[in-house]
Amino acid sequence: MAAYDAVVLAGGAAKRLGGADKPAVRVGGRALLDRVLAACADAGRTVVVGGRRPTVRPVRWAREEPPGGGPVAALHAGMRCVSVDTVLVLSADLPFLGPQTVRRLRDALGAGTAEAAFLVDEDGRDQPLVAAYRTEPLRRALGLLAAEYGSLAGLPLRLLSHELDLVRVDTDPFAAFDCDTWDDIAAARTRIREHGTVLDEWITAVKDELGIELDVDTTLLLALASDAAHGVARPAAPLTTFLVGYAAAGAAGQGEAAVAEAAAKASALARRWEEEADGSGPDAG
Repeated sequence: MAAYDAVVLAGGAAKRLGGADKPAVRVGGRALLDRVLAACADAGRTVVVGGRRPTVRPVRWAREEPPGGGPVAALHAGMRCVSVDTVLVLSADLPFLGPQTVRRLRDALGAGTAEAAFLVDEDGRDQPLVAAYRTEPLRRALGLLAAEYGSLAGLPLRLLSHELDLVRVDTDPFAAFDCDTWDDIAAARTRIREHGTVLDEWITAVKDELGIELDVDTTLLLALASDAAHGVARPAAPLTTFLVGYAAAGAAGQGEAAVAEAAAKASALARRWEEEADGSGPDAG
């Protein structure tokens, strides 16, 4: 798949949030901007248009002219830093955007001759800030708007769709969920604690906090914790998983394989303890 750059719009006054610093608002313990940056982590270059701030990974910074000039002006500022033929354009308030949606947008753009692939939300509305674009047609469209209106400041994003040949992508309806109000923030915080997603959300948050890129086999580690809890004692579960992680960290360069090997050894040891306790082991009299 062709390389791509990403432009993330992280400015705006956030009036419906009472002027709060929206990209820094946390959902699941992670800033909204960091959640978006994680979704496009494989971008060749990521440009964030907005005020500088700490981020989960290195980015390039840009600012729109004039400051507060709106999303089209911000997009134009970001595009000055793009160096490849495909650019992913995102807003910084998408708590449920994931790499799979990014890939679907890029796949849709690459599959034909369209100049942009827009995500469509559950109400059928185009989302120009969850979209993949061909770089030169997007630059051309921005140039046409600047020529027609004299300035890009204050222009609505929907004007872009009039200048481009589009393909539309339906995907996970939550991928387009954006946080404009405190009610939206509350809804997002509630959803990530739902039973089917809470462990993945928590593990991702911990990995970001600790700067870990290792893929985690949740099923494997939960089975290890269960073996330790039942075969030894409940407090053994967290202590054992910690020790497995420590052992894996010492196996330089082996990553997930080291975790799996250490977990298998610890699980087998816990089962031997359990067998001794109930008299079912090979040495039972």
